[in-house]
Amino acid sequence: MALLCVLRSSCFSSPSAHLTRHFRVCCGHAGRPVQKTHYSRLSSQTHPTRPVHFRDTSKSSPLLLLNNGRMACCQTGPKPPLPVRSCPVLLGQCGHLFHTSAPAKALPVPLLWMVLKPLQKLAAIILGRSIRKWWVALPDNRRQLFRGWVRRRRWHLAAGAAVAVVIVALLLLTHLDESPVTGRTRLLVFSRETYMELAALTSEAYMEEFAELLVPVTDPRHQVVERVVQHLAQRNEDIPEVSQVTWSVHVVQSPDVNAFVLPDGKVFMFAGMLEAVADVHQLSVVLGHEMAHAVLGHSAEQASLSHVVDLLSLILLTAIWAVCPRDSLALLGQWIQGKLSQLMFNRPFSRKLEAEADQVGLQLAAKACADVRAGPVFWQQMEIRDQLTGEPTFPEWLSTHPSHKNRFTQLDRLMPQALELRESCSCPALPDTDPRTVFSKSVRLLLETNKHRGGGGPEGARKPRPPHIPASLPTGLTAALLAQTALPPSSHVDQEAPEAVPSVASELAGAEGEGPRTS
Repeated sequence: MALLCVLRSSCFSSPSAHLTRHFRVCCGHAGRPVQKTHYSRLSSQTHPTRPVHFRDTSKSSPLLLLNNGRMACCQTGPKPPLPVRSCPVLLGQCGHLFHTSAPAKALPVPLLWMVLKPLQKLAAIILGRSIRKWWVALPDNRRQLFRGWVRRRRWHLAAGAAVAVVIVALLLLTHLDESPVTGRTRLLVFSRETYMELAALTSEAYMEEFAELLVPVTDPRHQVVERVVQHLAQRNEDIPEVSQVTWSVHVVQSPDVNAFVLPDGKVFMFAGMLEAVADVHQLSVVLGHEMAHAVLGHSAEQASLSHVVDLLSLILLTAIWAVCPRDSLALLGQWIQGKLSQLMFNRPFSRKLEAEADQVGLQLAAKACADVRAGPVFWQQMEIRDQLTGEPTFPEWLSTHPSHKNRFTQLDRLMPQALELRESCSCPALPDTDPRTVFSKSVRLLLETNKHRGGGGPEGARKPRPPHIPASLPTGLTAALLAQTALPPSSHVDQEAPEAVPSVASELAGAEGEGPRTS
């Protein structure tokens, strides 16, 4: 007779199960006789920490249970057998516990949803196409009967649809949340805690992707970004979403003008962005913007809206495949539906989150005593840079980000509040020279110079550019900052060459009478 042993990490079997058979216990080392024989009765209340080694009296051969290098022998049967040689106990004495493997961790809900998202669309397509095939194959008299049935029960169907809408609305209302810092009411289907699990997986993927492109921590560019990030975090530690995150910096050797911060605090700065900023104040505004995305939980918010929109669009997708007479028209309708969803929901919402990150990032930089007036200048530089490099420009309504012009216009509008916040944080006074004024004069000077030279040319291209003009920026931030005061010795910085790193804290505190530096 077989012995059923159900072992769990916390208890034996389910609460309703009882093992009522009596077992004869044998235990000992190889070659040593059994020292003790007794009978025991097991039930669901058996304590998980007691050693259990079974051997019931039987004529059959012993059943060996091995786990973690240990062995127990069990025999079943109605009659006591002849003396059985004791079973060897491997790697330990009698009395060790049975162990099971650790429970497998489930995939994060957002990741699971992204995996199932194509399957949902496929199911909607199959359902809509099946409805269309069923309707085409239906006889005319059956179609008339079905239409009559719908007309007779139209109020019942409308009431059912209204109930469904109310249920969906209640579900959405129960997932409303208040955004930190701004206090804006938002929809969060995925909580911040749940989304952090996906952020950890995303971080691992990016670290593998950029493994060969990351600059060493002793590189001056890495140390500059590290100082700015830590200074921003220190000056904004009154915000729980800032103080509870461990911020880490990774500089990627890539010409892309890009930077992003993951929800778990990993900052990825591209070398191209370091070449695009002109001074440490612009870098503070840029990093404040990226850190604001993580502080406000924009990734979880955007995924929540996308999830709700995609689920609701499944109804429309099913209707498209059910109504369109041919698959080609259904595919066209599906493509139009996807583009309309992006233009009406995803992209406008993304631009809204970018504008909010600009606002909060400016506040973070102001509390860090940066010259926030450099923020609008950066976006003016980016606009001129795109024009000089021939970057294609698209209407704002086709983009996920606001235009450069709208961004520096918004920052100019928010400047009085940012300067007032900076002053309330006991920051040193700003220089009288406004970088926005300097930039405007430099642009006018450049335009006048090009006008006199007939719009440029080889001779004009060799002429040195006025300050604050970001068309090339061959040395960028690193050259502008390396001439500054050296940082004090720190355990996080290479001690052999401290003079090669700028004093970000001193720069952000502001040297009196000294304006922002440019490349």
